Order: sequence, then C-alpha cells, then structure tokens
Amino acid sequence: MDTATRFDQDSRIVLHPLVYLADGDEITIGRRDIDSYGIFPPDGAEMVRRLAAGETPREVDLWYQREYGESADIDHVLGALVELDFIVDDGEMPQRQRPIRGQRLGAAMFSFPAMILYAVMISASLIAMARSPDLTPHYSNLFFTDYLTIIEAVLAAGAVPLVLLHEAFHLLAARRLGIRSRISVGRRLYYVVLETSLDGLVTVPRRQRYLPILAGMLLDVLIFSLLTLIADLTRTSNSGLSATGRLCLALAFATLLRIAWQFFFYLRTDLYVLMSTLLGCVDLHTTAKRLLRNRLWRLAGRHDRMADEEQWHPVDRRVANWYSWLIVAGYTFSIAVFAFGVAPAVYLMFANAIGRLSGNPTTGELADSVVFLVLNLGQILLTVWLGVRERRQRRAQEFQHLIA
Repeated sequence: MDTATRFDQDSRIVLHPLVYLADGDEITIGRRDIDSYGIFPPDGAEMVRRLAAGETPREVDLWYQREYGESADIDHVLGALVELDFIVDDGEMPQRQRPIRGQRLGAAMFSFPAMILYAVMISASLIAMARSPDLTPHYSNLFFTDYLTIIEAVLAAGAVPLVLLHEAFHLLAARRLGIRSRISVGRRLYYVVLETSLDGLVTVPRRQRYLPILAGMLLDVLIFSLLTLIADLTRTSNSGLSATGRLCLALAFATLLRIAWQFFFYLRTDLYVLMSTLLGCVDLHTTAKRLLRNRLWRLAGRHDRMADEEQWHPVDRRVANWYSWLIVAGYTFSIAVFAFGVAPAVYLMFANAIGRLSGNPTTGELADSVVFLVLNLGQILLTVWLGVRERRQRRAQEFQHLIA
C-alpha cells in the first residue's frame, strides 16, 4: 500500500514523541526510544512539526503553498516518516521515553568536582614519573614475571574489566544527557572490540557530543595514572618496585597501547568519531569506501558499476577525497604489521606450544602450552565467528532488499 492510499489527507497523523536538532541548514529529527533518526531540510522539518502538532496532511500542504508558492510533496514526507517508524500505527499507543538508567550516576561521574579529582590524579602520576624514571612506560614493563603464559593470562584477564570500564564511561557520559546507549561486541579488521552505541548523540548540540566520545579515552588515562601511582606507593623498603608495582606497570603499559590504538582512525575508533563530529560528517567511513570503489571501477572502465556520488552527503564527499587515502594507508600498515611482525611471532609461539604437547613435557610445560592455546585460539575463533556472522547478516539484508 503506497502512502497516498494509506493516509487520508483530511485525517490527523499521530506521531511518536520526536526530538529536533538544527545543525546548519539541516535538522535532525528522531525517536530516542528506538534510536531512529533522519535528516530533513528546514521546510521538511517544519512540515513534520505541523503534522506532530495535529494538522492534517491537506492543511500542511495548504500552509506550504502559502509559504513557498508551490504544492508540498506531502506523500514523500509521510513515506519518510513511515520508513523511520515515526508514525503511530492503528491500535498502537505513542511510545513515551522511559527514564534512562544510570543518568544520575553519569551526571556525578562527569561533574565539575569529579573533573577536578581526575585532573589531580593525572597530574600526580606525571609528577611521580618525572621524579622516578622507573615508572615511565616501557615495553619491558610487560615482563613482570619470567613465565610468558602468566604474562599473557594476566594481561588478558586485566584487559577485560578495563575495556568494560572504557565502554562504561562512554555509556554513562551519554546517559547523563538522557541518551540511550548500549554495549555490544564488534570487530575491526583482525581486532575483537567492544562498542558503545551512541546514535542518540545526533539529537544533542555538537558541543555536547565531545565528552561522550572522548570519555573512554579519559577512563584509559585515569586507569594508567592510577596504576602508576599504585606502583609508586607500593615500593619495597629499599625503594625498589614491588611485585604489585611491577604488575601495575605491566597493566599500565597495556592500557597505554589501547590509548595509542585510538589513533588508528581507519578502524573507526573514538578519535575517528571525534574527527567526523568536528568536521560535520554523517557517514565518512562508508562514503570513503564507496569513493575508493568508484576509483577502482573508473580505472577498470566499468562506469556502470560506479555509485552516484551526487547522492552522498556533501561534507562526507569533500572529506572523503583525502580520508579515503588514509583508509588505504591504514589498512596496508595494519596488514603489513600483522604479516611481518605479529604472524611470525604467533607462528613460533604456537609451534613451541604444540611441540611441547607432542613431546614429553613436564607438568609446568604442559600447563603453559594448554593455557596459551586456549587463550589464543579462543580469540581467533571469536574473530572468525564475528566475521561470519556479519557476512550472513549483510547477505540477509541484501536478500530482504531484493524481495522488498
């Protein structure tokens, strides 16, 4: 059933509660309760406001004719509202947004007194590192024991709660603004990652988006600072680092590596999101990948396979001209590092672990090999499973689009 036959032009259209945010020449309209958002021009947004206020489609069309001297494409607007699930169906009640769980906690965690405390903690850690060079980050800090399996197990076990805290800071920073947010598992090239959905940020002013985007990195810096201070405060009587201190510095260095990973923009990290927000992009990464495909099809002479670049958001299209090359360089660098740096080391470690199992290992060697294989094969299998799941989901969506 098309829009014209579904809606009576003289009957009121009931809409769910919507939020509106003007950003330049565009207005974002959305439902926060289901994270459904659309970008409208000013005249289209005013039409939606009038429909939400109780005017009928015909009344909105008459207003548009008086204002702009031509008939409104009201059916197109209604179709967009249906697609975004903004319209209340027959027998359905308008959905009211429920209170956001954790909103008060988020407000407290990012209050002015909390920020002062964070600044004091970071400053104290910097002073401690300047006073004691053995606290400064170095890769040798990872080797807090001679047993490699213990190092890997402790770092892996320590990473889980720290990564969860990273995402929880994103979540709380968004929920303090009344934005729904949730944590899920995702994949970036050959990395398994946790992700926090912050779709609702498009409905708040841009200046309010920066803290939720950077909150995870703030948590990482705080964790690094806290671990460094604990290492300094738990020194032995001869001023040397204690076992607890060496462990804290190992976890601090691993945290520093996660902070550095945020600078891999091409993996759509927090800093990529920040850059997109600052530049006013809508979907920069997707646009850049489509631009790369267009370049390849152009070189192959297959202009019929090229996407219509005029359909892309103008800001995305402009930024993608240089960001697309960053994607190529970034993926090339990541694959090269994996192929020439990570893969050979992983091969040797797996070969040694499997070699022990096929020989006559001691109890310690057997335990070392089994734990190592379980930890590493588990991550590899999880990465493969996520990749297969994403591929199946894309195929299912493409199939549904074909039969729609």
